[in-house]
Amino acid sequence: MSSLHIIFASTGGNTEYVIDTLIAHLKVNKPDLTVTKQRAEEAKAEDLTKGDVLLLASATWNYDAVEGYLNMHMREYLDKRCKEANIEGKKVAMITLGDDRYYYTTRATERFMQFIMAKKAKSCCMPLIIVNEPFGQEDKVTKWADKLLTCFA
Repeated sequence: MSSLHIIFASTGGNTEYVIDTLIAHLKVNKPDLTVTKQRAEEAKAEDLTKGDVLLLASATWNYDAVEGYLNMHMREYLDKRCKEANIEGKKVAMITLGDDRYYYTTRATERFMQFIMAKKAKSCCMPLIIVNEPFGQEDKVTKWADKLLTCFA
């Protein structure tokens, strides 16, 4: 049986909404897939190794008037607690959110890619990028979920 482990950061609820939409679709269309989700603020470095595929999800945030960072919980998790983590060869997928009011709309994608490359993990499919409110974009999430399933082949 295949497994997906999701580590996400969501303070406003949008990222969690996308994750929950994804999980609901996967439960219907791939019922034998074991899916677990975990908040970044509760995760430990070794949680990166859980699942056949790891999914990282975060919105793009601004700090101190500087745009383009990961959500504060994801940033702290990856940059501090996972500094020494070994996920070389691990299959990783990404979901990023952003707001088109900002120049670096979905720079969280770039931040995740930098982390994945630095850890020598493998991006297993194109990222799901949600711009603006995720409500009304459920079809985009479910279509991407079907692409995510190719990571388990």
